Amino acid sequence: MTEAVLWAKTEDGVVTLTLNRPEARNALNTAMAEALLAGARRAVAEEAKLVLVRAHGPVFCAGADLKERKGMDEDQVRARRLKGFVAYEALERLPMPSIAVVEGAAVGSGGEIAAACDFVIATPAASFRTPEALWGTVGATQRLPRIIGKRLAKDMMFTGRSLSAAEAVQAGLVSRLVEVDALEETLAEIARVIAAAPASALRQAKRCIDEGVERDPRGALATELMAIEENLAEGAWRRTMAGFGKAAE
Repeated sequence: MTEAVLWAKTEDGVVTLTLNRPEARNALNTAMAEALLAGARRAVAEEAKLVLVRAHGPVFCAGADLKERKGMDEDQVRARRLKGFVAYEALERLPMPSIAVVEGAAVGSGGEIAAACDFVIATPAASFRTPEALWGTVGATQRLPRIIGKRLAKDMMFTGRSLSAAEAVQAGLVSRLVEVDALEETLAEIARVIAAAPASALRQAKRCIDEGVERDPRGALATELMAIEENLAEGAWRRTMAGFGKAAE
């Protein structure tokens, strides 16, 4: 049986989780949800510096595997969907940076996976669609509105509108639009910078951003002040400051 998600890790701590059901357009089934969760947990256990989420084939993820749901009763559908939610949250709560690399269509669950990562890098062939309501179900209603705003999210949900890669950049869903022939070089450079940065500072900055946007300004500032105290106590900043400017001398 083919692994639903492939795992790879470089010597400098970059983990790649690759959705690996191209014959099913990488539709999310139980095996893939479980494998994503396991991959995220393994990345934490092995103290990865960066996690990339990619996909085999021309489609990033075509959404939930509806073929798997045929014959399921309500309890089985509920259990499968909960596995998906747990997988998304595991990606979202990774302490290290995570990047979704989208080179094709991300539909429904595919959008959830991408949105659960810290940011998205896409090629021109990427697109994003959340047609759950048109399929008679509910999903992808929480992360997307927080990223692109509720009006555009409703337009996508109620009409099946697909965002092109360029539109996704304008909406704030995609951080970088990269041509295919420059993609690997771009990813390698991003990975180099992140892998060389102090992991604890990146972890603290990520936590401050994620928690801060959910709080009022005073609460958000308190989160940052607590991170600063943690940073000072660790002392790693001293080594960074000691080396600052020496490379240019």
